[in-house]
Amino acid sequence: MKKTFHPRFFNRETSWLAFNQRVLDEGRDPQLPLLERLKFLAITASNLDEFFMVRVGGLKLLLAEKVRRCDLSGLTPRQQLGLVTRRIRQMVAEQYVLYRTLASELASQGFLVPETLDDLSAEQQSRVTREFDERVFPLLSPVALAGERAYRPSGLLLHCAVRLAPAQPGGDERFAVVPLGPLVPRFLHVPQASGAVCVPVEQVVARQAGRFFDGCKVLECAPFRVTRNADIELREDLSPDLLVGMQELLDDRRETACIRLEVQRSASRPLVSALAALLGVDRADIYPIDGPLELRALLPLTQSEGFDALRDDPWLPVPSPAVNLKESLFPQIAEHDILLIHPYESFAPVLKFLDDAAGDPEVLAIKQVLYRIAPDSAVVGALVRAAQAGKHVTVLIELKARFDEAHNIGQSRRLEQAGVQVIYGVRGLKTHAKVCLVVRRERQGLVRYVHFGTGNYNERTAAIYSDIGYFTCDPELGADVSDFFNAVTGYSQPQTLRRLGMAPFNLRTTLLHLIAGEMARAKNKEKALIMLKMNALTDEALIEALYAASQAGVKVRLNIRGICCLRPGVRGLSENIEVVSIVDRFLEHARVFSFLDGRRERLFISSADGMPRNLDKRVELMVPVLNEAARSRLQNILKTYFKDNVKAHMLLPDGTYRRCRPDRKTAPCRSQHAIFEDVQAAVCAHEQMKPTQFEPCRRARAAAGLDA
Repeated sequence: MKKTFHPRFFNRETSWLAFNQRVLDEGRDPQLPLLERLKFLAITASNLDEFFMVRVGGLKLLLAEKVRRCDLSGLTPRQQLGLVTRRIRQMVAEQYVLYRTLASELASQGFLVPETLDDLSAEQQSRVTREFDERVFPLLSPVALAGERAYRPSGLLLHCAVRLAPAQPGGDERFAVVPLGPLVPRFLHVPQASGAVCVPVEQVVARQAGRFFDGCKVLECAPFRVTRNADIELREDLSPDLLVGMQELLDDRRETACIRLEVQRSASRPLVSALAALLGVDRADIYPIDGPLELRALLPLTQSEGFDALRDDPWLPVPSPAVNLKESLFPQIAEHDILLIHPYESFAPVLKFLDDAAGDPEVLAIKQVLYRIAPDSAVVGALVRAAQAGKHVTVLIELKARFDEAHNIGQSRRLEQAGVQVIYGVRGLKTHAKVCLVVRRERQGLVRYVHFGTGNYNERTAAIYSDIGYFTCDPELGADVSDFFNAVTGYSQPQTLRRLGMAPFNLRTTLLHLIAGEMARAKNKEKALIMLKMNALTDEALIEALYAASQAGVKVRLNIRGICCLRPGVRGLSENIEVVSIVDRFLEHARVFSFLDGRRERLFISSADGMPRNLDKRVELMVPVLNEAARSRLQNILKTYFKDNVKAHMLLPDGTYRRCRPDRKTAPCRSQHAIFEDVQAAVCAHEQMKPTQFEPCRRARAAAGLDA
């Protein structure tokens, strides 16, 4: 079949791979410290694992079902799979070229990841062997691949495949597998006076393989890793109990088809053939790897002690000048709305908001949505304390958050045991909104205090994701949030929301209405401007509306971190649209929408991206920022992102990205650094404005015998 390409849209899958390429290019940047470059390399490998499990897995399912329907770009599933497979193989080759470059440069700085054990001294090898004997060998159990026993390697778990000589002359070679379970350390560390030596554990397993097979001759031992299809969804119509259904889904995911076999390039053809037969994979699904498997495992190494010079100077979050953590947050929010910029400003006010609610006797109820939460979540701890204190606590915890299902099931049980009313999501939809409502009894009656966010209630990711948080006790927003919780925890549907946009009810229509408003102003020769910052843009109707706005003369500026199916800069279609993507030390995660709207710009933060799943298949919120000080701050942040000419990439009409560079007339602007400096300056200014207070050193005087 002849390939056809729709000129109006880019392919979603290749657009995502282009994003991962931009992350990989950060690892190539020689101006970055070595361990920062290694971090970006590890991130690309982790990203690629998920891409295989979900996107490649989904394409393979479409092929198996003989679906020939084209995507927005005009490609069939078979064409897409061929296109992404070629691009992935090229990317993997580039990853390992970069790995070898970084490994060599790190070794010159005393940070060694040896290619083989022969790169170590005799003393170092002896230490590694002792470490292996004490920490690893007792955990390992080989599995023979013989007879009717069918061993199914776990997805993304490192294994070693072993080829054994025939038991008798003229017999067949035998094969076995040594699973390196989740408790096996990925690297064995050899202490030395200066520097560090991190030995991949599979090298030691290969050297010690004979110990697993007494009386057998080991011909070779090679590491391999399996990726299984994770693009399976819960059939909620067949599962009356969502909790039980999700547990069954996790079990099913362990048994799905293998869609990628990574194996060390040096592995012999007989060994690879045995693995392919075991896993039922075609040649197209085999990826020979010229280096250590599982590059994502390098990420913890980037935090190794003693190598601060090989990392960026830390940008530590600072306390927001708008919040006094020594006082209750409720009077502060009542005085004025508070906008927080994470991770530049600390996540502590969000945790304090919940702590205050748990301990305040005037707080009657807490309602919150949890999507992805930290392993030792302080958020969950505060909710547990609140329930134990007798407050009415309702938590909607989304069990369908992909790859966090098992963790969320465990946290939901902890909450239930504390007396929290737990809702396991909404049937047929994922609840992705980020909102917490606290109902407090005050002199004038019940007051609703609300926190909205663009990111999860997760103190770990709050330190590395760039997000917006917004505290308010605006009565209309509070009433809307009450209606929102009534809808997602009960059977009602919000009739008329006063200020919030909510998917899947009115968020799409609200966005289209706002775009249409800018079009009308442009046609009336008024100034019209749309600025959208989000993680992905794939929705056909939304893209077509932006095309129409461009043709009407509206200036459209898009900051899209990852996937973008919109084709900018095409004459007669999108010449008034520009698209930039920023890849820097923090993951850009905030969604901010701006519409000029004549005399008063309308500003929103949101949990939603511009994707059909966000607008039609998830429960999302779009929140207007009403307070003038908060609006001004959000405007400045959004404009700063569009000034970036250091870490920004411009999307060109042909689908490629060009790194933005300052010209002779423009000063360099790195948006994340600019925001960091602005936050630091605001903190300094706030400290300088504090009145000077004299504090007598009474204890010091008494100790010196000077007091009467």
